[in-house]
Amino acid sequence: MIRVLLADDQTLVRAGFRVLLGEEEGIEVIGEARDGSEAVRQATELRPDVVLMDIRMPHLDGIEATRRIVLDESSPRILVLTTFALDEYVVEALRAGASGFLLKDAPEDQLLAGIRVVADGGSLFAPTVTRRLLEQFVKPKAAPAPGIDELTQRELEILRLIARGLSNAEIAERLVLSNHTVKAHVAHILSKLGLRDRTQAVIAAYESGVVRTGDS
Repeated sequence: MIRVLLADDQTLVRAGFRVLLGEEEGIEVIGEARDGSEAVRQATELRPDVVLMDIRMPHLDGIEATRRIVLDESSPRILVLTTFALDEYVVEALRAGASGFLLKDAPEDQLLAGIRVVADGGSLFAPTVTRRLLEQFVKPKAAPAPGIDELTQRELEILRLIARGLSNAEIAERLVLSNHTVKAHVAHILSKLGLRDRTQAVIAAYESGVVRTGDS
């Protein structure tokens, strides 16, 4: 059973998600938060597996709420909900530790699949949309992310492919490696860069210039 916490300041939005998720086998809504402060408190008290987090909320927004929630090593996965695909606040939420984002008007099957993906430890982002988002709002920094210089050439190659939205299986096929080997490389990349998941690795790739706007 995947335990979900809903965090949105609009009562009707929360009610809609509760009805939808309540009809889905294997998913249970265990709480609702009206703002970021409530989301942080309930995430600690209720220990959900996934938090559906609105970005724009009063008192404490979804970005800061995400940042506080993921400080706990056993924290739930955060799936950010946004109204606009190209929203710079989404990038900040991903930097803060969110595992992906979805549009609020996404199809029901996409939302349900997204919850299951992040609950299983994966990261969720549509490669095309995410790439446009990052190319618009993430610029290379003067200094590369800590740990970038420690990556091997193979790890840099895999990081570039992660940033292009390829799955482990797709990377394995392209580089003629086993899935196990690719998974090990990804784990080493995250460890060396001190990152939580693949989503943060994508941002680090853009900020460090490993991937640049217009790269194919």
